[in-house]
Amino acid sequence: MEYILKAIKKKKIPIKAAVVISNKPDAAGLKIAQKLGVPTEVVQSKGFEGSRADYDKKIISVLTKYGVTQKNGLVCLAGFMRIISPEFVKKYKNKILNIHPALLPAFPGLDSQKQALDYGVKFTGCTVHFVDSGMDTGPIIIQAVVPVKEGDTDKELSKRILKEEHRIYPEAVNLIAKGKVKVSGRKTVIS
Repeated sequence: MEYILKAIKKKKIPIKAAVVISNKPDAAGLKIAQKLGVPTEVVQSKGFEGSRADYDKKIISVLTKYGVTQKNGLVCLAGFMRIISPEFVKKYKNKILNIHPALLPAFPGLDSQKQALDYGVKFTGCTVHFVDSGMDTGPIIIQAVVPVKEGDTDKELSKRILKEEHRIYPEAVNLIAKGKVKVSGRKTVIS
């Protein structure tokens, strides 16, 4: 999130950051956003009494309040470790992005770096993708490859992947902001 917001502030991405929403009031991202002059909102999930769809309706109402609509908005997930309801996905179809620390479709879900090491792959990486109703299954926008080194730990591999995440997530947002990404079935076409 920080790298996306900094790129927007430096006018490297031609959009306005409308709001940063967190489900945790002590999330570090809130302070970063405030420091960069981006409005913030907290919609706590802990203790929320209602369905996932009800919670997502609250998120949608905050997005709407800040002018983030399906027609003119983009929702970038960064550290938001909640599964989004089908209603939310439908409302913002092909307008929700996520980044995953693996070369999808390999190693979806949690602990991707450990999965890669346990499997013995020689290369892993990260993927920016559109969010659909599955877990880490949406159309892929951009990926970066990271070599797995002999003796790597989860922490060492994660650090190298994170460096690439910081590079490709703003790049993907920029491509979308410039209208260069089209979804065709399961694939994306970048012009």
